[in-house]
Amino acid sequence: MANKQDGVTAEHVRQALSTVIDPDLHRDIVSLGMISDIRVEGAKVHFKLTLTTPACPVREKIEAESRQVVADIPGVAEVDMEATAAVASQRRVAGKEPIEGIKNIIAVTSGKGGVGKTTVAVNLAVALASLGAKVGILDSDITGPNVPLMLGVGDYQPKAKDNKIIPSENYGIKCISMAFFVSKDTPIIWRGPMLDKAIRQFLRDVDWGELDYLVVDMPPGTGDAQLTFVQATSLAGGIIVTTPQDVALLDGRKGLAMFQQMNVPVLGFVENMSYFLCPHCQERSEIFGHGGGRQLAEELEVPFLGEIPIDVAVRQGGDQGLPIVALDKNHPVSQAFVDLAKRVAAQVSIAALTPAPVA
Repeated sequence: MANKQDGVTAEHVRQALSTVIDPDLHRDIVSLGMISDIRVEGAKVHFKLTLTTPACPVREKIEAESRQVVADIPGVAEVDMEATAAVASQRRVAGKEPIEGIKNIIAVTSGKGGVGKTTVAVNLAVALASLGAKVGILDSDITGPNVPLMLGVGDYQPKAKDNKIIPSENYGIKCISMAFFVSKDTPIIWRGPMLDKAIRQFLRDVDWGELDYLVVDMPPGTGDAQLTFVQATSLAGGIIVTTPQDVALLDGRKGLAMFQQMNVPVLGFVENMSYFLCPHCQERSEIFGHGGGRQLAEELEVPFLGEIPIDVAVRQGGDQGLPIVALDKNHPVSQAFVDLAKRVAAQVSIAALTPAPVA
């Protein structure tokens, strides 16, 4: 390390920063390409720190450590750190064409209906956007599309420009859904090939622009929509929503097996409706049991992404097009969704930046 007489150089700064380890990626921030624009002006050092996502759960830790190790270099009197983020793109898969402008596609699914999968998908998208990411949501539940209602865009009339469908937008989220193309009272009774065509069109013929994350609200179960997505493009990973009940956990296993058979990275399990916290006395009630999602994740050796409490405000907000994360950022359930978004973003970065295993 340099002393005051030797003077500080960019190499000294780079060496110091190489001691800062990203706890999720288990590599130093220099080798990860997070450090750039190092400038030394006498006793003042400037550098740029670019995280892999604005939703980084260890952002404050990395920023504080980076600033400190540079400040500790002998001869440094002032540290000017520019902190930003650039979302890492999902790993390319041979033979599968990526969607132009979309860095990561995240599938949100469940083994059975009634576990709050769409509520999780919508609030996850809003939480990611609130943290600074560019986000879209694709409602691939063609026969039961509910995303527009929950996102407050149920009356949107689709338009086209340059042979591309213009998605709706609310809360900073771009959205496309079959609900925009049929009347509310019209049942969609389609066979597999028609579902396949609609999903592919939503992927390729929508003007998504530049997105860090496209959240896909899958229909429950393991069927045509899931097969279409895996065949049509590559996914950054899948999230499986479950509840603490044994029957939901059983179906959660099937969702995991589906992703594994399709060679889709499993980002983790989310336990929705995990518990009820009384707004008056703050007593916690485990209506559907508790902890099954975490235990299942540990047993199957996949990440556990978090617990989402059950709360009437979530249901009311969903019915009124006011996702709880957008309605009240300080609500305990909002905080749970923001924490979920950070963990999901971290898992996406891990999947994108971890070297692929050698065959």
